[in-house]
Amino acid sequence: PKSHGFNIVQEWIPATPQFTIESVPQYVAEGKSVLFLVHNLPEDLQEFFWYKSVYRTDIFKIAEYNRATNSTIWGLAHSQREMVYSNGSLLIEGITEKDAGLYMLETLNKDYKIEKAFVQLHVNTSLFTYGQPPHSAKPTIESVPPSVAEGGSVLLLVHNLPENLQALYWYKGVIAHKKFEVARHLRQIDSSLQGPAHSGREALFRNGSLLLHNVTLKDAGFYTLRTLTTDLKAEVAHVQLQVNTSVSTCSNYPTSTRVTIESVPQYVAEGKSVLLLVHNLPEDLQEFYWYKSVHRTDIFEIAEYSKATNSTLWGLAHSQREIVYTNGSLLIEGITEKDAGLYMLETLNKDYKIEKAYVQLHPVTQPFIRIIDTTVTVQSFVVLTCFSADPGISIHWIFNNQSLLLSNRMTLSPQNCQLSIYPVRMEDAGEYKCEVSNPVSSKTSLPVILVVKNE
Repeated sequence: PKSHGFNIVQEWIPATPQFTIESVPQYVAEGKSVLFLVHNLPEDLQEFFWYKSVYRTDIFKIAEYNRATNSTIWGLAHSQREMVYSNGSLLIEGITEKDAGLYMLETLNKDYKIEKAFVQLHVNTSLFTYGQPPHSAKPTIESVPPSVAEGGSVLLLVHNLPENLQALYWYKGVIAHKKFEVARHLRQIDSSLQGPAHSGREALFRNGSLLLHNVTLKDAGFYTLRTLTTDLKAEVAHVQLQVNTSVSTCSNYPTSTRVTIESVPQYVAEGKSVLLLVHNLPEDLQEFYWYKSVHRTDIFEIAEYSKATNSTLWGLAHSQREIVYTNGSLLIEGITEKDAGLYMLETLNKDYKIEKAYVQLHPVTQPFIRIIDTTVTVQSFVVLTCFSADPGISIHWIFNNQSLLLSNRMTLSPQNCQLSIYPVRMEDAGEYKCEVSNPVSSKTSLPVILVVKNE
């Protein structure tokens, strides 16, 4: 059944009836496509509007859709590369760096109630090159860790601050307005001031990064950084903070009543097997389909399963290495680098309702360390995370080819997969590696060189 109806869960769905937007994939390469998937669109929807901005202005309007006439009117910001679906989702093809930033979806229901939701598009030239973010002249922000548990701490780590910085401002939300200001730092007098939205749990560092302690669900959402240079040039950057009630610092498996998929293991070694484990398959399931793509196309179909006949039909993308289970899960054996990427599961229930879920497959040959920035300044905050295809039973950190001796400035996560250093000192500079071992073998990551500079 071909349909443009989406009801999709990717990684994190907030516990709220208000509609939300997911970027699939979360990080998109130049030249590729991205889908902004909308969840929980109002049932009494009358119209919706897409904007390439956080402001409702005609010059930023991409499209408006009217449900009564099932028609779309393109706006001034339409670039001929967008496609709007009746469920509110927006597809953008041929992504460029200029497409990066915040997008806004505005809905209008039959009672003329307006709701807004935002999504950020991250455009990368390369992804997961030992955790290095793409090079950019503009300020960017990274959430460390990407998703934080309630009660935990998270660092909104800033990159590429202007050398001639005069002041910087942090805001809770997507609008840089005084009443939403969390804190500001004035470079000339080297002083930080708290704003009206400061909760007493935020700490602002001289490098612009913002640390939040004792995180709650209310902290979830977008944060905005505004920088001002000595020549009065202003730049704005955004980051989305995801807060989960149950989360590991080294992996993130959401709890949801909708269909979700978990990659077991999260990072799989070449030559090994991976299970794409399905949770919450509909009880009234009629059929399901697996695709090696985010698009429902025959050439990408791996398999389709019919519950009525308990039979599986293999598709054009079947490589003889896949096994489909009746619970929806997909096993892939003999993993290669070509298997990397997004997979889609589409389910069809007895009411002909379609749901889609996505999972990303990460084949790796050895453990690797993810670090946001390998060059840091003294007194700053740094986090190194060790990812492994095989969970092993222990993770060991190595510094300059010797076992790392933890100082009182260093903290390890419960599974030792994450090493945090604060405040950083000159003696922390050097080569870091992580070793993952089990009773029969051990593997060591490639080195990461940490450079520490004075202010």
